[in-house]
Amino acid sequence: MGERTDAVFFDFGQTLAELDTAMLARRLGERGVTADPARLEAATETAWRVYNDAILAGLGGHPWRVLMDALLAHAGVVEDRAAHVEWLWTEQPRVNLWRRPIAGMIELVRDLRAAGVPVVVVSNSEGRLAELIDEMGWTADLPLVADSGRLHLEKPDRAIFEWAAARAGVPLDRCAHVGDAWVADFVGALDAGCRAVLFRGSALMPPNDPRIAHPRAARCDHAHELRGIFRGWGLPV
Repeated sequence: MGERTDAVFFDFGQTLAELDTAMLARRLGERGVTADPARLEAATETAWRVYNDAILAGLGGHPWRVLMDALLAHAGVVEDRAAHVEWLWTEQPRVNLWRRPIAGMIELVRDLRAAGVPVVVVSNSEGRLAELIDEMGWTADLPLVADSGRLHLEKPDRAIFEWAAARAGVPLDRCAHVGDAWVADFVGALDAGCRAVLFRGSALMPPNDPRIAHPRAARCDHAHELRGIFRGWGLPV
């Protein structure tokens, strides 16, 4: 397996942009629901753990409703929760909640692309991720998007990584993928033959799993740490 790293894939939600809990609270307010953004923020780790467990149980790479139901439940939203979750889901393509930029990440993307490194977004999303990226003003930075909702391929399936590698023009074993989800991103990328970085996802990884020590893998929580990992892999950032 090659040791060069010539292209980088990024997950989008919770990697380049995170759930905007303040916006979520405002959206719930449109339905007459009072939700404290601080409580929503505090509930996110537990909700992501439920999400990861759902993937492990075979519910697919993007069990959105499971995540949102757990988030609202742990933030104290009880009455009519299923109806609120369904409404948020139907509204998600129009008003995507994953839009709060994660510090330093888009700047890292720009530096990679300025150095000539192909970058592809590889996301289990709802089919309108390119539109969200455009709304955020990032289209010039992220012109290549593998959106599971459009491709009908989803992580951890190797096929979506193959699609991204083909668009980047780089063999899979010379690609690195960065994402927060243990199964969809980290395990999926390693199984596809990519390098893998678990980004802000350590709380969700199985304890003592030997794959975290894989020679083609790393984990970190901040953009500056990710830069260091990339430099160690020979990327010009």
